Amino acid sequence: MTLPHYVIVLRCRERKGIVAAVSAFLLDRDLTITESSQYSDPSTDTFFMRVVFRHEGGSAIDAGALHAAFTPLADELRMDWELHDRSVKPRVLIAVSRFGHCLHDLVHRWRAGILPIDIVGVFSNHDDMRSFVEWNGLPYHYLPVTKETKDAQELQVIDLIGETAADFVVLARYMQILSPRLCDALSWKCINIHHSFLPSFKGAKPYHQAHARGVKMIGATAHFVTTDLDEGPIIAQDTRHVSHAMTPEQFVALGQEVECAVLARAVGWQADHRIISNGGKTVVFA
Repeated sequence: MTLPHYVIVLRCRERKGIVAAVSAFLLDRDLTITESSQYSDPSTDTFFMRVVFRHEGGSAIDAGALHAAFTPLADELRMDWELHDRSVKPRVLIAVSRFGHCLHDLVHRWRAGILPIDIVGVFSNHDDMRSFVEWNGLPYHYLPVTKETKDAQELQVIDLIGETAADFVVLARYMQILSPRLCDALSWKCINIHHSFLPSFKGAKPYHQAHARGVKMIGATAHFVTTDLDEGPIIAQDTRHVSHAMTPEQFVALGQEVECAVLARAVGWQADHRIISNGGKTVVFA
């Protein structure tokens, strides 16, 4: 039987004794630490910590009471912090356009129990992925968009996020630029996969650009969405080696493989509360 685990993630100004204080707090309540990570950023004088714990006897924890008990310590150390029950899967809304490889991969991992998420629906500006999504028992929301209807369509997206109570949104090759209003509404709650190892080869046909330049490595980047196009805080990246003997089509196939892997990695880290914001970048306790 899997015992219930909880996690506290926190960020505060660096000072001595933070790890000791958090550990003592948990020890005093007969809570056992099963995983702990911490990092001190000297450039910002900021301390980050993620600690996973469970009750020594394996019984459930009163999260509300624990939150109330930890608040005085958090206030004393001026922490930005969160407490999560790891058995509660985050609710995820996925967006897609006409490239289905990342969507297919996420749904497969979700159905196989590999990703600790609850997919609450898929929305798209095209109808191409409807049969796949509905075959997997998920609601499909067709929200077409034009230059003239973009504002109205994004209001539909905002309403859909509220209706599904989604904890975060994943852009699985959703080929639309989000407006500043929607980016602000989804701040630190929207993950995008960029079909390149940022910042190289932006724009259309990145794999063809890379092939034309004779690159020996291609990659993909998962990042949080901001108003700065493709420049949001990076979560995960990976690369694959390529050669002069490969065709652009082989680049595409290999690139799609790495896109799927990188996006799934980023979604899994977000779902397991392993990412903490650090200004314009991230701390990831992978």
